[in-house]
Amino acid sequence: MNTPNKLTIFRMILVPVFMLFLLLNPENPTYIALALGVFAVASITDTLDGQMARKYNLITNFGKFMDPLADKMLTTAAFLGLLSLGRANVWAVMLILAREFIVSGIRLVAAGEGVVIAASIWGKLKTVFQMVAIIAAIIMMFPFFPDETGTIITEILIWLSALITVISGADYVIKNIGIFKESK
Repeated sequence: MNTPNKLTIFRMILVPVFMLFLLLNPENPTYIALALGVFAVASITDTLDGQMARKYNLITNFGKFMDPLADKMLTTAAFLGLLSLGRANVWAVMLILAREFIVSGIRLVAAGEGVVIAASIWGKLKTVFQMVAIIAAIIMMFPFFPDETGTIITEILIWLSALITVISGADYVIKNIGIFKESK
């Protein structure tokens, strides 16, 4: 169990902590700040574990599997939390979740064939856009932002995130469609 893998596990542990702060009292600035802080720390661990694993040659099968799973847990929890608070559009969240299921399915089939699919530039952009949209949406929950302004900014950023997510999903499908060809 190396440090990048420990960071991945730590990120997974932070998911319910983040959800607790986000949903416990969404009108209270203290809870909003705590949710924002936990999400930011979890997001930073995503960058750190990948950089550390590559720099120090600490890439493991555990990390290849769990790192993307931890990312999906964090962003899915955030989008579902925002959705439950009426701060995310159900259609945008559905597009984001559909992409995650499709890409996870492709990765599972590929893994069964002994193929590991690395994250593409679109996958990395998707993660950055999602995290920025989530952080902005949480910031817009603070009471000093007028509801109309916060709603419009959040809506734009989440839809932009959904667009990048769909493009990323299409990229994965196009590049890996051959994985579904039956061998003879």
